[in-house]
Amino acid sequence: MLHVEFDQGALTRLRVARGTDALWETVLSLHLLQNGQEPLAYGPWRREVRAALHRAGLAADVRALMSLCPAAGYFPDFLTPGLGDLGLEDAVDRVQSTPRRRLVAELNLLCGQSRGPVPRSVRWVATGESKALRWLGGTLRRYHALAVAPYLSVIHAHAGQDRARRAEAALTGGAEALLASYAELPGWRRPDRTLLATPYPEPRLLRLGGRPLTLVPAFFCVRTPLALVDESLPHVLVHPLGPEPGWLPRFRAGAAGPSVAQLIGTSRARVLAALEAPLTTTALATALRLAPSTTSRHAAVLRGAGLVATRREGNRVLHRRTALGSALLDGQQVGTPGSQASATSMKMLET
Repeated sequence: MLHVEFDQGALTRLRVARGTDALWETVLSLHLLQNGQEPLAYGPWRREVRAALHRAGLAADVRALMSLCPAAGYFPDFLTPGLGDLGLEDAVDRVQSTPRRRLVAELNLLCGQSRGPVPRSVRWVATGESKALRWLGGTLRRYHALAVAPYLSVIHAHAGQDRARRAEAALTGGAEALLASYAELPGWRRPDRTLLATPYPEPRLLRLGGRPLTLVPAFFCVRTPLALVDESLPHVLVHPLGPEPGWLPRFRAGAAGPSVAQLIGTSRARVLAALEAPLTTTALATALRLAPSTTSRHAAVLRGAGLVATRREGNRVLHRRTALGSALLDGQQVGTPGSQASATSMKMLET
């Protein structure tokens, strides 16, 4: 378990990243490519990426990159310099600017957990030579282009939904409610007001020491959150977004067939796609950057068409996507020709 110790005033310094981080996603996807975890959710993605790497002639370079970023145990902190605040180019520039002293220290830690010979790529990067760092940056960029970039619309959608839930919790209950909202993640708990406990590969206590903690969602993070090993660096806790099995076939079906936006309109299609999990009108509006009144109108039209269902929980109104709505997004047949339900749905959405 990882125990995060909150000192006085720590909740006021709690931060939620604006979205996913380019290099965290890159590195964590490298882990998944190696370890085979969560085959139902990520198996189709692995097959696509492996085929793309071979077609691009990048497989050998990525294998060398994996030596720097093994699937289990320690991997260097310098590979993930962002806190959800950096685009790919800025993040890669920071990696390539890592001082040699830090390269050597962190790569020595990496080699210390291995009993075999030190891989050539690790020895080369540890020299700090400009050619080695250019190779590292270029390989990170090319791998990201094949393994992460093609799926960014799905990644951003999940991150937007997560941020909307956190924003709603913070707006309604403050920092305590924000932290409590993470209890939905498997294994997370609050033993007391001063501690946050989460699953972790090894026992660890993280003392914040008066500094902020940034929570960063990650699409390719699975099972347990991750933190930087060097506690002198900014504190970050990267946590799973947990896409459901079948996300990639649904994504491909939507890309191959007629756009849902062509059928029901761009804004309503975005509302429907955002409802992977039930959301309030406020959370939905926040995720899509729409006015709450506009979001409410779109939800009402989708509800009338049978694509969205709405229920009240206390003073909250929650919207969820129905089976019919999911079928439409998945590119499935939503009714037999001439079906009254299908015809009525499409007629209502035309207005």
